[in-house]
Amino acid sequence: MAVSGVMGISISALNAAQVGLQTTGHNIANANTPGYSRQEVEMSSRKPQYSGAGYLGQGVDVSTVKRAYSEFINGQVLSEQGQAAMLNTYYAQIQQIDNVVADPNAGISPAIQEFFSAVNNVSASPESQPARQAMLNSAGALAARFRSLSQRFIDVNSTVNNQIANSITQVNSYAKQIAALNQNIVMQTAASGQPPNDLLDQRDQLVAKLNTEVRATIVRQSDGAYNVFVGTGQSLVVGSNAYSLAMVQSPSDPSRQDIVYNNIDGSKTVLQQSSLQGGNLGGFLTFRDTTLANAQNSLGRVAMGLAGLVNYQHQGGQDLNGDMGGAFFGAPQPAVYSNTMNKGSGVVTATVDTPEDFAALTGDDYRLRFDGGTRYTLVRLSDNKETIFENGLPDTPVDGLRLSTTPGALPGDTYAIRPTINGARDMSVQVADPSKIAAGLPIRTNASFSNRGNAKIADGAVVTPTHPDPEHPSADVNLRNPVTIKFTSPTTFDVVDTKAGVSLATGMQYTEGADISFNGWKTQITGMPQEGDTFSVGPNSNATADGRNALAIADLQTKNTLGAKEGGQPNATFQGAYAQWVSDVGNKTRELQVTSTAQTSMAEQSVAIQQSYSGVNLDEEAANLMRYQRAYQAAGKAMQISNVLFDTLLDMANR
Repeated sequence: MAVSGVMGISISALNAAQVGLQTTGHNIANANTPGYSRQEVEMSSRKPQYSGAGYLGQGVDVSTVKRAYSEFINGQVLSEQGQAAMLNTYYAQIQQIDNVVADPNAGISPAIQEFFSAVNNVSASPESQPARQAMLNSAGALAARFRSLSQRFIDVNSTVNNQIANSITQVNSYAKQIAALNQNIVMQTAASGQPPNDLLDQRDQLVAKLNTEVRATIVRQSDGAYNVFVGTGQSLVVGSNAYSLAMVQSPSDPSRQDIVYNNIDGSKTVLQQSSLQGGNLGGFLTFRDTTLANAQNSLGRVAMGLAGLVNYQHQGGQDLNGDMGGAFFGAPQPAVYSNTMNKGSGVVTATVDTPEDFAALTGDDYRLRFDGGTRYTLVRLSDNKETIFENGLPDTPVDGLRLSTTPGALPGDTYAIRPTINGARDMSVQVADPSKIAAGLPIRTNASFSNRGNAKIADGAVVTPTHPDPEHPSADVNLRNPVTIKFTSPTTFDVVDTKAGVSLATGMQYTEGADISFNGWKTQITGMPQEGDTFSVGPNSNATADGRNALAIADLQTKNTLGAKEGGQPNATFQGAYAQWVSDVGNKTRELQVTSTAQTSMAEQSVAIQQSYSGVNLDEEAANLMRYQRAYQAAGKAMQISNVLFDTLLDMANR
């Protein structure tokens, strides 16, 4: 039975003051507790009682104890902190790449310079064994530098994958804890009708921690539980149920680790990796799948271009034994992976063969899909540009890639193509014997001293050999067959077999500077010839003193050999392409340094706003202590007076 009158009012006041003191003490005790929101007591006056003198008050009730909480401010803090965590993580990771490539002693440029300097020395002294050995040593050092830097990137990739796995473990742990708190919050709210403030704070703190790992979307249910979604809408928490993420080997690329969603039925769904933005996980994934992948591809592109173009030129030369040059470097090949989910048996291969192919390499990755019939679709992943082949894979290269396939593919089968990913890793030197360096050219060209015109003939170069010489299997027998180019007029010429004296071609039209090709070689004549002028092309019988091919290899250092786009001309040298990539890494690192610092400052400002609204102010709480203390004392005094009045009434009744 409720006590009315002064005594009842005093008791309600004592209770209200006591709740105020307890709440204030709780605030003070948790002033430094992470995620704690200041709690406030809400009071309301009791329903008054009517009397002849009007309505008389009956005291006070404590309606609830609520949190000082703003959903808008809290959402802003989550967004700012998640973005800051992603940028800080990204910046910390990219510094590893920047520190390596920016070090002049650890980069590739000095090794490239030393190699071509050694090649120049061989071109100047082709008969020198020490010069040839120095060229092999510098080539070995260059290949080792490429492999070392590649291994560094592989190690960084492995470390990042471990960090991603740790982040996923944290995400799954937070999901379980949020689901457990959801259950407790719903039960306590239903039982009391009042919000369990401390549990709500704990849940919000877990959501904040989750958001520093990966950006999450929160949807509040009508019963007070949180539903948490990540990625493209995958449920991480639904009420009291928690779901999880995991890492598995990518079905499309065995060199990658993908994040998957564990479905209720036990199956796994590969998530779109780029959809997991924000937080540490977003920073790790963005770094791994963009900057690190680009670093490996860009380094591999330079390695493949250098190895392939040096090989191409070296194979057109002649060594000290009179043999044609072989592959100087081990030429890395594009990596092609069949998706493990493919139902067909078709195998796709990709090669890069000619100087034009190496020049056209972009450093991008691709996805090839078999659409059925004879139709294939090639997607360049950097910009999602599609190239459709209606009549099977073409003979002509696409971005430097020559694609081929075996029968057996089924519609929907896909293949990941990473042209340059292993370029630096697989760099090696194939020549071990200094005498095998093809420093000379297998042909010599001469102009007759009796020529009356001013035309000149170039040194010439080797076209792909087609007729092996039995004495020199790697050479072309036709290269050793001398011919004479005899002008029958200033604009026409015949090609005559010098030994047999028979014409190989007659009435050829002369175009200044145009290729003249026979017997596996090609050359050019410039100037104005006269009728009767002759030029000879024959075998090189003095290879020991010939450094023309070594000079042609050395000239590759300063030529634009890379960066041909969409059928255009090459626009970068080996060192220029490497320097451009180093510059891009440096610029991105600087950009992240600035943006991460700015974002961290914004996050701190948001937290400061949140604390000004929800945080505990000890000065304010000290004042509340005094206020509730005074209220408690006053209520006690009123109760004391009520007691005295009651005693007076008893005394009067006993008289």
